[in-house]
Amino acid sequence: MIDFSRHADIQAPTGPQRHCRGWGQEAALRMLMNNLDPRVGENPDALIVYGGRGRAARSWAAYDQIVQSLLSLENDETLLVQSGKPVAVLKTQPAAPRVLIANANLVGKWATLEEFNRLDQLGLTMFGQMTAGSWIYIGSQGVIQGTYETLAALAAQQFGGSLKGRLYVTAGLGGMGGAQPLAAKMLDGVALVAEVDQRRIQRRLDSAYLDVAVESIAQAVARALSARNAGETLTIGVHCHANALLEYLIAQNVTPDVVSDQTAAHDPLVGYIPDGYTVDEAAQLRQAHPEAYLQRARNSIAEHVRHLLTLQGRGAQAFDYGNNIRREAFDQGVTDAFAIPGYVPAYIRDLFSQGKGPFRWAVLSGNPEEIYRLDELALSLFGDNPLLARWLRLARRYVAFQGLPARVAYMGPGERDTFALRVNEWVANGSLAAPVVFGRDHHDTGSVASPYRETENMRDGSDAIADWPILNALLNVASGAHWVSFHHGGGTGIGYSLHAGMVTVADGSEDSAGRLSRVLFNDAAIGVVRHADAGYDLAKSTLASHRDRIATPLIGPDRA
Repeated sequence: MIDFSRHADIQAPTGPQRHCRGWGQEAALRMLMNNLDPRVGENPDALIVYGGRGRAARSWAAYDQIVQSLLSLENDETLLVQSGKPVAVLKTQPAAPRVLIANANLVGKWATLEEFNRLDQLGLTMFGQMTAGSWIYIGSQGVIQGTYETLAALAAQQFGGSLKGRLYVTAGLGGMGGAQPLAAKMLDGVALVAEVDQRRIQRRLDSAYLDVAVESIAQAVARALSARNAGETLTIGVHCHANALLEYLIAQNVTPDVVSDQTAAHDPLVGYIPDGYTVDEAAQLRQAHPEAYLQRARNSIAEHVRHLLTLQGRGAQAFDYGNNIRREAFDQGVTDAFAIPGYVPAYIRDLFSQGKGPFRWAVLSGNPEEIYRLDELALSLFGDNPLLARWLRLARRYVAFQGLPARVAYMGPGERDTFALRVNEWVANGSLAAPVVFGRDHHDTGSVASPYRETENMRDGSDAIADWPILNALLNVASGAHWVSFHHGGGTGIGYSLHAGMVTVADGSEDSAGRLSRVLFNDAAIGVVRHADAGYDLAKSTLASHRDRIATPLIGPDRA
């Protein structure tokens, strides 16, 4: 028996027994619960999954009602979730999504962190980050390949394709940042990561994303330099603020080969701990004096970026990994903050132009062996794709599962749908014990408008055009995704991004086959269209290779 009323130690049910009236509802229920599994979420007791305060539901009362709604939802009904609160079940049709979600969306003039915080305090909205509020978070693995591909591209540009004998210094070991040391390890480098929360360091040690933890900055730096000089691979967590580590490096005239950051600077009220405060002290200050907290955090962020610029000036390869730290610093007077490049235009825009992004799947059987079998299936289908083949072999070697066994892999249109249709056949013939959930991060090729991350420095200047994620969400509804979401603020924070998500389930049925074919092709294809329209030749050539499934009446700016 499954106790769906539990609020502690939540674990998704596994196996072929369905508790809901359809697999679309069942998959949504299990993935919601998986987000709040203590092996997966950052602070599930507070409904926080990752990213500072990215939540799965607005309150425990809302969570209970979502669960009960999913358990009773008919196959021709749709549940509406408004910023983490279920507000209606309406009769739609069998081909419609079973759940539609909107999180933290504010009218443009009101889309500020201050207004969001006011509404959040009133219990009227919720920050869903990206995959927290859309119920498709899969732990740190969800971002690990993106981090790996970013560092791999940097290494190819600067260091001959490897980080061997190189030192990567960064900060943040939370749900996003925790992927950084493992990505560096996969490229044979040395990673030194500052983290103010001892619990996060321990969590990364337990999952083998970190090799060692050191309390002393001096000892941590000495060990990192020794490993770099010896050409060893080592990942080190050091319990300190980011600025304390960077100040030490600057004072000791130590210049890392690469510097970045993955603290939750996109949310300075909750995500970033000001210099001089422990986690507990910061929580007390935040509760008692939120405005003072914000200013202290922003001052620390400004100093943080100044230190990164200093190290960049000394020869380190610096990049912003999408947490809006540059803009926060710029607003505090660091006028050259944007001398640090963003990682998307610097390293992975070519992937986005091909429609390749963080596609992911989770096996509802709960059996890790099924993930390994699906790895082999992907290799048999796309073994001639060197990026994909290299990643799948590395993931099998290094990546530990959290909660429901899952995998992420950068695939594009034609690959995602082909793979999922074969998986659906395996579910139908009993080769897999239970259905498989297919989704993706909102950080994807055509699902987001984020001028300081995914859409930074677009060739045609369309960085802030948000029509594309809206079209993406509408297209996924029309194509038959099992649930679709549209959020504000994920990644770079309130006021700086709009983004859409989708999830589709392979349950072995003809209905699922149709949904998978349409959704997983169209969802990636609109990203190629978006980049082709912006003038990227690689996207145009990718479109040409799919002209049998995509018609593009007018690509490029309409100057008529």
